Parts: sequence; C-alpha cells; structure tokens
Amino acid sequence: MPDAKDDPRVLYAADRTVLAAERTYAAWVRTGLVSLVAGVGAKTSLGSVLPEWAILFNASLLVLFSAFCFAVAVWRDIRPGHDTPQRSDLRRLPAPLLIVVNGGLLLVSLGALLGVWFGRTGGT
Repeated sequence: MPDAKDDPRVLYAADRTVLAAERTYAAWVRTGLVSLVAGVGAKTSLGSVLPEWAILFNASLLVLFSAFCFAVAVWRDIRPGHDTPQRSDLRRLPAPLLIVVNGGLLLVSLGALLGVWFGRTGGT
C-alpha cells in the first residue's frame, strides 16, 4: 500500500488549500477596498440628501469596516483555523509582506476616517 504522503491527490489537495487561502485573502482585501471607497463616496456625495449626522455615521461605519477587513485578511491568512498542508508545490505569500501591505491599507483607512470626520461634506 503506497504511503499517503506520496499520493499525488494529497499533494494536489495541499496546493488547492494554499490557493484557496490566497483567494480568501484577496476577497477580504477586495471587500475592504470597496467599503473604503463607499465610505468616502458616501461622505462626498450624500451632502444634500441626508443630514450631517447620518452621513458621518454611515461613512464612518463603512470606513471602519474596511479597516476590519484589512486586519482580518492577514489574520485569516496567517491563522486559517486548520492545519495547513506541509507539502505543497506552491509557495505561500510571506506573512511579513501581508502585514506590511495590509498595515498600509489600515493606515489609509484611518486617514480616510479622519477625512470623513473633519473634512467637508459634498454639496453646499
């Protein structure tokens, strides 16, 4: 009986797991970017439609959600919640790179939050 470590199906499953983790990371980052844009867009475009407090609340909520997505993207990639396969032909993205990139995106989110709170609202 062949060893399970040498079975090509096990190696392919390990590769699929690595690729699925990368897709999950990309989905979190994509959701964070869309939320960031929606928050800034809500601040700039809803000035004549909603009261100031509603604009600030919605825009702040969207921008804070974007920061949450950027943090969770790294957390889910580094700690996926299960044992990652040890043998894979694919190299994973380095954790320090993910931390630096998403840390920068997190800072952009916090800067956008300051812009939402202290910037001008669109309209008159």
